[in-house]
Amino acid sequence: MARFTSFVLFAEMRTGSNFLEANLNALPGVACLGEVFNPHFIGKKDQVSMFGIDLASREADPAALLRRLREATPGLAGFRYFHDHDARILPLVLDDPTCAKIVLTRNPAESYVSLKIAQATGQWKLTDARRLKTAQVRFDPAEFEAHLERLQDFQVRLLHGLQVRGQTAFYIDYEDIGDIEVLNGLAAWLGVSGRLSAVDETLKKQNPEEIAEKVTNFPQMEASLARTDRFNLSRTPNFEPRRPPAIPSFVAAAGAGLLFMPVRCGPESALRDWLSRVGSGGLEGDFTQKTLRQWKRSHRPHRSFTVVRHPLLRAHRAFLTMIVSGKLSEHRATLVRVQKADLPPPGQAFQDIAQHRAAFLAFLRYVRLSVMGQIGPRVDPHWASQTAVLQGFAGFQGPDLVLREDGLDRGLAHLCADLGLASPTFTADTASTRALEQIWDPALEDASEDTYARDYMGFGFGRWRG
Repeated sequence: MARFTSFVLFAEMRTGSNFLEANLNALPGVACLGEVFNPHFIGKKDQVSMFGIDLASREADPAALLRRLREATPGLAGFRYFHDHDARILPLVLDDPTCAKIVLTRNPAESYVSLKIAQATGQWKLTDARRLKTAQVRFDPAEFEAHLERLQDFQVRLLHGLQVRGQTAFYIDYEDIGDIEVLNGLAAWLGVSGRLSAVDETLKKQNPEEIAEKVTNFPQMEASLARTDRFNLSRTPNFEPRRPPAIPSFVAAAGAGLLFMPVRCGPESALRDWLSRVGSGGLEGDFTQKTLRQWKRSHRPHRSFTVVRHPLLRAHRAFLTMIVSGKLSEHRATLVRVQKADLPPPGQAFQDIAQHRAAFLAFLRYVRLSVMGQIGPRVDPHWASQTAVLQGFAGFQGPDLVLREDGLDRGLAHLCADLGLASPTFTADTASTRALEQIWDPALEDASEDTYARDYMGFGFGRWRG
């Protein structure tokens, strides 16, 4: 009896997954069908159906497509899965010991630069070297830190998922794809009889130059990477699934031991303004785990704090700034497709209050599906539950104090008094309140309580309006 009846290739953008897929497909009896559970297509770009199942049907029941893929494909069938693909598929494949797990990795700095070049040139695959498009790109330290954190978080979740199920995976690095012996070792591990006589040469290596030639600010890149704890020496091993602590978003008051840990779509702008006027003035940020520990050691005493906002007010802020604005275009498209939300063109105003209210109600329903893991796209931090965000902070270290927006004057004064600092005047975020007041009705309150039940229970929130 065969050891495996299907497989999944865990990878990320610009890790060589197209190249590895081409070599898997060159093996007799093996079929890798692409990014079958990508939120925006099925298998490959612009393809919207597979085995008679379209995007809407897949959204309603992704397991049906997984079953159909395995049943209808001769030989050993599989697909590529990235961290932002349909989250409902991950436990299904992890729970199945007859589904082989292949984990493809690549140096994160190389994958980041490759991704930036592909975005700049629009060239994601290369089959004819004469058509190569090249570009030099700028290394953005904060963007790279976020890229690295996403990769590490997914790898930790994969490792834990395999460990608790008593399974293992075949790990392969980007550089190993060109090694015919490694590829044939993968074939042997999969349990197929076919072997490769040569590496598939359909796809050509893009941007083979040294990384210094691909980046316009290579000295800054070197300096940024030098402060990254590459070997995670400062991290205590933890094999439980967890949410990243979002350390790059933390900000501190320059010249004072006061650190703000933002919850997205809270009163961030008002708090950053207040914090910039504490101590010697100005802000410190762009932290990594290593540099944040250094900051804590050099600022004694210090205090850290976060602020929780009423869930309904926070959800409305996320709706306006991320969905109506068009910033999260992929989530916006899914909201329209799944909840039939009637939205104005990106960045434009609603025609009337009724349209605004109905669209926001649809968003709350969408978020409920999202936080409960019942929809494909991953939970965005702008509307993740505040309970989950604070649990993520605890992956590094939780805040000393959790303040509530409606009592910030007293809370901020207490923080400053504790450190012997003068507390500047705090100017509240009244714009968000006014925007919600215009459309409020009891149905929105009910939907918010249904969506954020953990936050209402855990933090003791009442209704925004009685």
